[in-house]
Amino acid sequence: MGKHLAGISVSFVSVTTLFFAWGFISSNNDPLIASLKASFQLNYTEALMTQLVFFAAYGFMSFPAAALLARFGSLWSILLALITMIAGCLLVQFVVRFQDYTVILVALFVLGMGITTLQVAANPLAAALGPPESSHFRLTLAQAFNSLGVVMGVNFGSRIMLGEEVLKAGHGPIASEAERLIALEAISHAFLLIAVMLAGLMLFIWFSRRRISGAAALYAPGGQGSVLDALKSRWALFGALAIGLYVGAEVSIGSIMINFLNKPEILDLPLEIAGFYLGNIYWMGALVGRFLGSYLLTVVRAPLLLMTAASSASMLCLVVAFSSGPLAGYCALAVGLFNSIMFPTIFTITLERAGVSQSATSGLLCVAIVGGALLPYAVGQIADKASLSIAFLIPMVAYGVIACFAMLAAKARTYTIGETADPAAA
Repeated sequence: MGKHLAGISVSFVSVTTLFFAWGFISSNNDPLIASLKASFQLNYTEALMTQLVFFAAYGFMSFPAAALLARFGSLWSILLALITMIAGCLLVQFVVRFQDYTVILVALFVLGMGITTLQVAANPLAAALGPPESSHFRLTLAQAFNSLGVVMGVNFGSRIMLGEEVLKAGHGPIASEAERLIALEAISHAFLLIAVMLAGLMLFIWFSRRRISGAAALYAPGGQGSVLDALKSRWALFGALAIGLYVGAEVSIGSIMINFLNKPEILDLPLEIAGFYLGNIYWMGALVGRFLGSYLLTVVRAPLLLMTAASSASMLCLVVAFSSGPLAGYCALAVGLFNSIMFPTIFTITLERAGVSQSATSGLLCVAIVGGALLPYAVGQIADKASLSIAFLIPMVAYGVIACFAMLAAKARTYTIGETADPAAA
């Protein structure tokens, strides 16, 4: 593992702060959903519209972000992304004045556009900031800090947005305008603090700009190509499907987890305590798994590790769907551990097999994150018509497809990241 650690540069450490930031922000959607569901008396399908809108931004913005990355480079793309994210957080402040669910949806779309641009720029940058042979290790390590951000973000959001007395009791919707105002002010306060954090991060990246730009120029390949090149590669398309299914499954489970653990037939936890479980078991499992996975990827082939993780997650979802009580609750929480290495491993496996430019492939993979919108909507429909438990069958199928992706990837030809294939071969 020592030679992999030697591939970590100071510029890479700076870039990991970006992974932490978008993990912290994105994870606040989970307590936000529980708060909005109570505040506006929404059903599960309506509440999960927040994820539909947030992740729809990936489908809207990914290719433009890839073009921006190819035209202006990583640094300016990252700074623009942070500015857009700050704007989204500030838009949330209007929810107290208008007390309108639509305000939150618009703000989340803007926030999602910024996070999309950040991911398109930062994922290939993290993979490129060092020797190609350690790209899996670096990106998984960076994603570990993303998971740290998620754990801290869920606890932050749960404490602020679900910590009011009106939400602690747990099962019923908010009935009075005064109670709704308290809940919405808590949401506004949480996102204002996030905006301040992002402003500080933007200043940090600005002062680190020479180091990041210099390292990117040293390691990153030249010749970016068209963002549409990825559509010509079977492996880029297959990787996009796997990414979309993974994000959709992970987001679906995280989005319903608080209400799932709150159900009397599962663990009967108050919403705030369920949020604590979400942050400190489900997302903490992903954090621990990514640090562990960073090591395992130095001794185990990435496709084999991915196949093992996806198969295990699929089996856990099957158990949740047809059981109840602590068994169902803790199996659902355990999925987080097996989610841990999926995104970075799918991402780098695809970069290695696509045979087209990094910016094009990264753009397509981030378009596929729109799966985080589609699967939660389907889960919400099933939760409303059947039950939250049965809704876990959708993530079960998604993880099964990812296991097939990993099995086929083990036999496919690889390219050094940055190397492009002959168009016919791609």
